[in-house]
Amino acid sequence: MSDNKVQIFDTTLRDGEQVPGCKLNTQQKLVIAEQLDLLGVDVIEAGFPVSSPGDFTSVNEIAKIVKNATVCGLTRAVENDIKVAAEALKYAKKPRIHTGIGTSESHIKYKFNSTQDKVIERGIAAVKYAKSFVEDVEFYAEDAGRTDNEFLARVCEAMIKAGATVLNIPDTTGYCLPEEYGAKIKYLKENVKGIDNVIISCHCHNDLGLATANSIAGAINGARQIECTINGIGERAGNTSLEEVVMIMKQHPYLNLNTDINSKLLYETSLMVSDHMGMMVQPNKAIVGANAFAHSSGIHQDGVIKNRETYEIIDPAEVGVTESAIVLTARSGRAALAYRAKKVGYELTKLQLDDVYTEFLKFADRKKEVVDDDIHQIMKNSNVTVAVVA
Repeated sequence: MSDNKVQIFDTTLRDGEQVPGCKLNTQQKLVIAEQLDLLGVDVIEAGFPVSSPGDFTSVNEIAKIVKNATVCGLTRAVENDIKVAAEALKYAKKPRIHTGIGTSESHIKYKFNSTQDKVIERGIAAVKYAKSFVEDVEFYAEDAGRTDNEFLARVCEAMIKAGATVLNIPDTTGYCLPEEYGAKIKYLKENVKGIDNVIISCHCHNDLGLATANSIAGAINGARQIECTINGIGERAGNTSLEEVVMIMKQHPYLNLNTDINSKLLYETSLMVSDHMGMMVQPNKAIVGANAFAHSSGIHQDGVIKNRETYEIIDPAEVGVTESAIVLTARSGRAALAYRAKKVGYELTKLQLDDVYTEFLKFADRKKEVVDDDIHQIMKNSNVTVAVVA
């Protein structure tokens, strides 16, 4: 793997499906898994096999059909979890077991009523047991974001010795600032023996709206896997958004970070996941929201019509969107009206446009958005004889 390649680990089917109301059946999971494989993700976390018979079946069936990506199953640091995951993954071309345990003081004291040494022992045992089934073992240090860096380094070093191939450093509660999270990854890179022989992974939550920023900070400081979901879905406020981190790296080539994602499939994949999960994408969602490439301000519309790059840093085609949308509202200007009128067949002179624009504003003040059918009515109300575009 290139030193600059950042693996994309998609957990839409595991962490994303934990969202209330977003339950998928096995057939839906298979459809999405095939799309994720086509999209070019490196790892598909297919589920938590021990959690239910349905999840076991889904992981098992996904393992059979995925052609390119690694297929991953989540476990706790529990022998039966790991054994069941190994069974679910037995048909995978590239299987991975993802096991781990909480490492923050809060988790050790209140969740496990244990000690740091005992938590390390449990982690080592889990990694070794997983390693007896598969070569590729990822260890997660749950709540690493709030774990003391010196202790986290001890945990990581022990898991590398036990055979882990990937170290997941989750900001489970979405608490970290980008500077803090990036510094944590940097600390591990500089203080863990054998760290260059494994992949550091970022798994960030969005409780404070910083999941994407934290993941990018992690990659800048040496992480080479980002765990994310389509549309940023996931527990509570969600996970790192796949489409956001992919396009950030693509739009900032000086970061010298790249992925194998086919970005032209991002919008299509977003719609698919939204449809199957019954979870609408907020209109102002970055990259894939309905308004991501829509312009209603007259100043913005004029600029985009003259040159798209005045207000768009991404070509819509790069993410699979046909074209920018010029939305007509009471805030729209003459340039936008002329542009949309021409789209539906009216070539307006400057004087004609002035007359039609007056009628348009009356119409727009009564409606949230002026659609193509409305333009025909506006032209009729204006009593302007217009050359019709063929």
